[in-house]
Amino acid sequence: MSQGRILVVDDEPQIQRFLKPALTAAGYEVIEAGTGADALKAVATLAPDLIILDLGLPDMDGKEVIANLRGWSDLPIVILSARDRESEKIAALDLGADDYVEKPFGIGELTARIRNALRHRGKSDAAPTVITIDGLTIDMVRRLVSRQDEPVRLTPKEYDLLTLLARHAGRVVTHKTLLTSVWGPAHGEDLHYLRVFIGQLRQKIEQDPTQPKIVRTEPGVGYRLVTEQA
Repeated sequence: MSQGRILVVDDEPQIQRFLKPALTAAGYEVIEAGTGADALKAVATLAPDLIILDLGLPDMDGKEVIANLRGWSDLPIVILSARDRESEKIAALDLGADDYVEKPFGIGELTARIRNALRHRGKSDAAPTVITIDGLTIDMVRRLVSRQDEPVRLTPKEYDLLTLLARHAGRVVTHKTLLTSVWGPAHGEDLHYLRVFIGQLRQKIEQDPTQPKIVRTEPGVGYRLVTEQA
């Protein structure tokens, strides 16, 4: 039984030759596109469950594909690109990509990101109202946070920051998104401000704040609330 249909958008034949059998072996049906235009057509006509997207396409930048798709589709998008500049990751994520994997990559990491993105899509229509991870429970209906059944007292901003991460559990949330959503557009560049609040939040919710397991740092990009422990 297929785990889902994946559209691989990459103009490098060697990437397509590697990914198709690897993803097929993992239980996915694979369809391919080599340009941004073909990718948009395939999404509209072949109804994939997820898209793996290279940013360096021959006819348009992959970020244009993301922007176009996000106008009419919530299809999970995992970027797979050799571009390693933080600005490229941030731009793709801010446009609506779900995750970012750099080339060269391991198939294990990629399939883990695929599973996570598909889980997120499955939950998007009925987002969980209670999340429990590593002894921490976040109840977004009752606005309660507890660790081992003991209440955790958060400031309003700490609570807003935690629940924003929880609503996007498993996904990277960029610095800019966190800052503008919690503090407003005027604070979009206040990275030090954000780091201070993340530090305060970790002191309250992590078993060991020096080795956080719940709120993970994505260096130079943002933070991710991890819902599964290794």
